[in-house]
Amino acid sequence: MAPKKSSKSKGKTPVKASSTPKADPLFPSRPRSFNVGGAIRPAGRDLSRFVRWPKYVRIQRQRAVLYQRLKVPPSINQFTKAIGKNEAASVFKLLNNYRPETAAAKKQRQRGAAADAAKGKGKTANVPHQLKFGLKHVTTLVEEKKASLVLIACDVDPIELVLWLPALCRKMDVPFLIVKDKARLGTLVHQKTSAVVALTGVNKEDESQLKIFQNLGMEKFNKNSDLTRKWGGGIMGLKTQAKLDKRAKAVAAEEAKKAASLKR
Repeated sequence: MAPKKSSKSKGKTPVKASSTPKADPLFPSRPRSFNVGGAIRPAGRDLSRFVRWPKYVRIQRQRAVLYQRLKVPPSINQFTKAIGKNEAASVFKLLNNYRPETAAAKKQRQRGAAADAAKGKGKTANVPHQLKFGLKHVTTLVEEKKASLVLIACDVDPIELVLWLPALCRKMDVPFLIVKDKARLGTLVHQKTSAVVALTGVNKEDESQLKIFQNLGMEKFNKNSDLTRKWGGGIMGLKTQAKLDKRAKAVAAEEAKKAASLKR
């Protein structure tokens, strides 16, 4: 049999020093992030310029740039002059009171009117004032001078659908306003979008408010000659602007030299 080892230690074993390496100041450790893209994308760098955007986003941006670069005729440029935020809020507050009836509400009103007529209670109730929408319908109202106020969306696509409407409103002396945007007009008439809406009348308590908006439309759009004369666009990019400025400064410096030499 092999001899048993004694459990008592003859001497204390020396404690080993910790073998952790000291940090090198020349090469500091940079722990990497192994999340998705964390090891590749530098933190805090904006890479939106290198994103492959969807086609509809690219078309929107290219169209916006083209509208800045090209010279835009007054008939199209007037659609960029929509009314301000506060004015629009007041107009939409008024129009919200005259939203068209839903199918269920109309049916209920007609049933009530028919029941009253059957009982012999006299004349049936008049149809309440409400917003009119649809290009053909609004055009007819403007031509017959039945529209009190017309609202046209600024972002109709294609713009040719409403391009002629401001000229018609001016000819028929019907006040109109250009507002943002077709989706907001659409919500008023229970639709996704609406290019144009019109008011034919309001209740007595809202007549003063309607008169204010009619005067605003006449002043800002109907009788504003700048809208029918002023062209838009023609704004170059930053690089082109810098180049033109540099060229203009060089020409000015040359002219100054010529003027100085003539004085001598």
